[in-house]
Amino acid sequence: MDNRIRTKLEYIYGQETGLATSRRLNKSIEKWRKILPEIPESSDGGVPADEGDAVMICYGDNIQSPEMVPLASLKAFADLHLNGVISGIHILPFSPYSSDDGFSVMDYREVNPDWGGWTDISAIGSRFRLMADLVLNHCSAKGTWFKQFLKGVPKYENFFITVEPGTDLTAVFRPRALPLLHEFEVNGEKKQVWTTFSDDQVDLNFANPDVFLEFIDILLDYIGKGVRIIRLDAIGFLWKEIGTSCMHHPKTHEMVKLFRLVLAETAPGVILITETNVPHKENISYFGDGTDEAHMVYQFTLPPLTMDAYIQGDASKLTSWAQTLPEPNPDFTFFNFLASHDGVGVLPARGYLSDEEIESLISAVKDRGGLISYKATPSGEIPYELNISYRDAIAEKTLPNNLRAAKFLSSQAVMLSMAGMPGIYIHSLLGSGNWKEGVSLTGVNRTINREKLSLTQLNNELDDPSSLRSMIFNGYSLLLKARSSHKAFHPAAAQKILDLGPSVFGLIRTSFDGREVLCLQSVSSEKQRIELPSEFSGSQSIHNLYGDVVIPVKDNHVEMIPWQVLWLEIDN
Repeated sequence: MDNRIRTKLEYIYGQETGLATSRRLNKSIEKWRKILPEIPESSDGGVPADEGDAVMICYGDNIQSPEMVPLASLKAFADLHLNGVISGIHILPFSPYSSDDGFSVMDYREVNPDWGGWTDISAIGSRFRLMADLVLNHCSAKGTWFKQFLKGVPKYENFFITVEPGTDLTAVFRPRALPLLHEFEVNGEKKQVWTTFSDDQVDLNFANPDVFLEFIDILLDYIGKGVRIIRLDAIGFLWKEIGTSCMHHPKTHEMVKLFRLVLAETAPGVILITETNVPHKENISYFGDGTDEAHMVYQFTLPPLTMDAYIQGDASKLTSWAQTLPEPNPDFTFFNFLASHDGVGVLPARGYLSDEEIESLISAVKDRGGLISYKATPSGEIPYELNISYRDAIAEKTLPNNLRAAKFLSSQAVMLSMAGMPGIYIHSLLGSGNWKEGVSLTGVNRTINREKLSLTQLNNELDDPSSLRSMIFNGYSLLLKARSSHKAFHPAAAQKILDLGPSVFGLIRTSFDGREVLCLQSVSSEKQRIELPSEFSGSQSIHNLYGDVVIPVKDNHVEMIPWQVLWLEIDN
């Protein structure tokens, strides 16, 4: 076992407990080495991903059919429509749960029986690169672990965090406008238990090495069942120390490093992704030194700035931010996304959009049928999240369907063109709108973007070329195929962000062998002429990868129609 593992465990738990924990972990690693298939790292030792990788994010029950369990419906849809379009599928928490659409896990080692079983999960993993969540900050208050804790069973008495009444917790960062503590009766005694997100989501105590070792075993069990990308959910909250914000604690970073080291020992080809919906500087801290923490971090600033660009018709703020991004690196990269099962975070936009611009964005979201979620701060509640379908946020209903599709696809092309691996929410890929009926059913704002779809109806809509859903899906598929066709879109390929004016977001991607692609995404409802950068000057015609057509060049300019996407390569 790598000596760095023992050193980190001794730092976290103290010398004696850390040494004992490292011995127990070594036994677990040796056990799993004998069980797991060989999952080699990439040939160059960097992130095991290339230009052909794109992940669809979905719930296990997003697609339903009366003839089969939801996971089988999902596979049927994927087999029919996604081969050659996406390479991976992220199934959001698929274990039995009690709330929060899966993120209140009752039993980590089982699959929700209403959705299917491990056979269904593994079947999807046999065709697509499977991504899964490790929900390790908290678990369900109705799960076995917490029930045993409430009974006072010795094994579980330190699995959760209790706090004495009157303890000053004002420094703790709060993600939601809900109490930090909830009272439970523990072995006949009332106690205050730490609950960062809700009274049904009780925080786990990673100061207890038994909790850490349990999750290592769960992690390796997932890999044994076919998972190849691991998402560490809400990782920033993991380590609690009273008197601090309990966000991004040094020991949280050490935990991420431990997970990375264990993967290097057992399954080096598995990708580790951290999910931290926080300002950009804090988010990218989970790259560590570039080789010792996450392979990828979610690009949380991209969704609100892209949304703002297309609502305002001005890409200036998006361009300015993108110019500050680190150079692409083979050892780490971004997990780029625009929409997810959650809403669009407001916090990552602060510092890039002014308060007035954020208020304008919030107002536009409300006008387009969206909702706003709030978080508690010492000075009161502030907007935390924009809850809206990304399609409806970008492409207003007053436009005809062809222009709605064009505008929405242009926003998606921004994400697909940038360095990193794309994560595409199923309702973006399928062009779904606001699901207000869902919000009425649950009373939860986030449900607006979590619609359940009929497999039969979905197939019928996709077969109808005049439907908005079909226009978006087919256009998205063409974008993804164009992306996978060119090595300039490799996650580590060079990226140069251009300033071509407010009406277009532009960049140049360059493959390792020097082939360049100029990516232009119009954010404007007007026609425009774009002067080609020096790298592309002198061309008489130029090839658009998106649509596989030749674009004429006049006086070193190309013309763009509203919300057009041009991914241009010089014809050889």
